[in-house]
Amino acid sequence: MRRSVLSAVATGAAIALTATLFGAAPADAHGWGSHGRPPGQAADARLTPRTHFTMAADGSSGATQGGEGIPNIDVVKKTIATYYGDPGTGLADRDDSPYVREVRSIVARQSAQLRRIHDAAVRRGEKPAIVLDADDTTLWTYDMEVADMHFVFDPARQDEWVQDERFPAVPSMVGFVNRAQALGFTVFGLTGRNDDQKAATVQNLTKVGYTAFTQDRFFTKWTGVGASQQPSYVTCATAKCTTVEYKALTRKHIEQDLGYDIALNIGDQWSDLQGGYADRSLKLPNPTYSLPSADLPGVSEPRLSPRTHFTTAADGSSGATQGGEGIPNIDVVKKTIATYYGDPGTGVADRSDSPYIRELRAIVRRQAPVIAAQCAVGRGLHRNPAIVLDADDTTLWTYDMEVADMHFVFDPARQDEWVQDERFPATPSMTSLVSVAERSGCTVIGLTGRNDDQQAATIENLHRVGYPQFSATQHGTQTYYTKWTGVGASQQPSYVTCAAAKCTTVEYKSQTRAHIESRSGGGYDVVANLGDQYSDLLGGSADRTVKLPNPTYYLP
Repeated sequence: MRRSVLSAVATGAAIALTATLFGAAPADAHGWGSHGRPPGQAADARLTPRTHFTMAADGSSGATQGGEGIPNIDVVKKTIATYYGDPGTGLADRDDSPYVREVRSIVARQSAQLRRIHDAAVRRGEKPAIVLDADDTTLWTYDMEVADMHFVFDPARQDEWVQDERFPAVPSMVGFVNRAQALGFTVFGLTGRNDDQKAATVQNLTKVGYTAFTQDRFFTKWTGVGASQQPSYVTCATAKCTTVEYKALTRKHIEQDLGYDIALNIGDQWSDLQGGYADRSLKLPNPTYSLPSADLPGVSEPRLSPRTHFTTAADGSSGATQGGEGIPNIDVVKKTIATYYGDPGTGVADRSDSPYIRELRAIVRRQAPVIAAQCAVGRGLHRNPAIVLDADDTTLWTYDMEVADMHFVFDPARQDEWVQDERFPATPSMTSLVSVAERSGCTVIGLTGRNDDQQAATIENLHRVGYPQFSATQHGTQTYYTKWTGVGASQQPSYVTCAAAKCTTVEYKSQTRAHIESRSGGGYDVVANLGDQYSDLLGGSADRTVKLPNPTYYLP
């Protein structure tokens, strides 16, 4: 009876405290709890990433879908690699892959129609033509985009590849184009590459086996320098022409001024195809970049629009089954993430208000009363309650480093500079949650994948941004855990045993939580474990798990 009264009083006190801080009453948990020790497989089974997503091509879904509803950029990279047969080197398999097989199938279907299309145009008294884009329509850029640029476009590097004529042919396209020429089609190239790249592009095409492209039938974009000026047949709404204005009006020129009928227009971007002036269009798959452009005024072509629904498995395996159009385009994912974080395109998050900030605020408002109650009850029952929190994107916010500095390409040397300089702001609303947990009776414990050489700077950073609760030790036991470096005294602890030489995140973190709950680790009762990665949460030794959203990287 006494215990029941004590629990009720402690719970009521915690609820009152959190209601004062957040203006909210307890609500259902955002996250999953095992409510026991150990939690068992059922609880871990629920700690899995989403696989179904709705994502608009303009990035606007970042305002509506929530962090878990945005395809994680690292998962998208893995999915793209699977699709192109890339083993992790950034180099595509040129012989066989889901991409090679899909393009082969698309080309085979279209090849079967070529003679019929050609003969029908001739019967109408027309000169049938085919128009083709260059990059990822006739020339394949994957190795440049991924191995060299890591999905971060660099025009100077691109020009080196162009001038060196380094691109292979898109699978199956050489035979298709040469066959079209043999049947009597006139073949035109129409690319966003500029006039200074025209000669090298045509030579690259010839080098890889195309026989149909000539300088006079290959359209490149003007540079605005010297003789390379905007042609009179392209008129644009603003000073900088859109892709659709340039390409559609060039096709109009081919038809109306040069006297051809464009029987087929082929491209890998929807903006290659929009705007009309072609009897039919063929889209080749390309999830490695997106070049969007508004359609011409008064033109509506809803069928020439990207997919918005995707199935994407966290291990990247969907790249083997979904096809190119079923893989979230990485540039669209970047835009969606930017919208979610209130990033105007600078790589710097809005620290005052954004969908991310509002979602974090809502999570904390729901979680704080529940965690506070668990802390208060645990303290009242002398269970030594504690909460365990990851660092990056759980207590410290890395967006500006990940995006403005690294452009989603992780660099451990740059990360260490940020860590040692203590440059990270607090994750929105999390200082309040940590404060209420401590005031309700919980010891606050850190558990991060950062290494031992970064521990002091990490704790100082936490103190500087409003977390005085973190310290290396409390009550005579370690309360901030960083990962060993393998150098000097920083060695793998005896309480962590791993299946391979390199421990997984789950092995390291779950066994450390088990140690925290053991007598040698302080005998704490981990009432809540909070992290932004599922690997922060898997493996038990916590009564409750709370997942914070983070689509900017993935640590399985």
